[in-house]
Amino acid sequence: MTATATPREQPTEPRRPGRPGRPAHRRRPLTWRAELGRQLRRRRTLWSFGLLLALPLVVVGAFAIGRSDGSSPTTATSFVSLATANAANFAVFTTSAAASFLLVVLAALFVGDALPSEASWSSLRYLLVAPVPRTRLLTSKLVVALTSMAFAVFLLIGWSLLVGGVFYGWGAFTNPAGGTLGWDVLGWRLLGVAAYVVVTLLQVGAIAFALGTRTDAPLAAVGGAVMVTIVTAILGQIDNLGVIRNGLPMYYQRAWFDLLAPTVDWTGIRHGVVWSLFWTVLFIGLGYALFRRKDVLS
Repeated sequence: MTATATPREQPTEPRRPGRPGRPAHRRRPLTWRAELGRQLRRRRTLWSFGLLLALPLVVVGAFAIGRSDGSSPTTATSFVSLATANAANFAVFTTSAAASFLLVVLAALFVGDALPSEASWSSLRYLLVAPVPRTRLLTSKLVVALTSMAFAVFLLIGWSLLVGGVFYGWGAFTNPAGGTLGWDVLGWRLLGVAAYVVVTLLQVGAIAFALGTRTDAPLAAVGGAVMVTIVTAILGQIDNLGVIRNGLPMYYQRAWFDLLAPTVDWTGIRHGVVWSLFWTVLFIGLGYALFRRKDVLS
């Protein structure tokens, strides 16, 4: 009696648990959804958004205290003197006060802290062994960080409008330089203001991103990006630099005020967008190039 040979079992390809038929090599660890969830659960994210929500309320309280001291009102020749006129003027003043420093710090924090925090937690090396390609790791963190930054800008402007409407009413926007804008026009202009502020902050995030690929200390990346912004702001005040200063990062950061004039002058806005995108692409590309050659030991 001869034994019949049984067919030799072919080795099966390892499959992802819970996802039958999907090979292990096609797994996509560290998805954008997972990274977004990690971003939203972090304390610094919650504190940052909490600060943005508190800022308009603090400004309302400051104006209330200022009126109660018996001082005479100032002449309506600036955004601060018209801030309590209505919701629109209040939102513009709050955005103006926050855009020059607070939003800059938050942009540097969201982007600059994303990668170094993994190194400080001693988890960066394990993410790359998972395996997560370096390009995918950087892209995931960069997209989520920039999305958080953009959401912070729109949140501040929208929440300021709501707070201003509750306390000061919903009148038409009054420009200190002259002219008013009704809500049919102002709504689109404010969306343009928010979009322009986001575009100008991209270069701050890009600088923080490039620094974050070279350091394991989150504070170094965040503080370095803020320091670069401060230095370029100082250099932008030196007239002897001539047209050279026009190309400095954040030089056109206040060009969004042109969107609030009855007739928009697009010159400064166009220059601001072009230079911002230039510095953004330059520093993000530099960050990718540096991180690909970096020995990850953390």
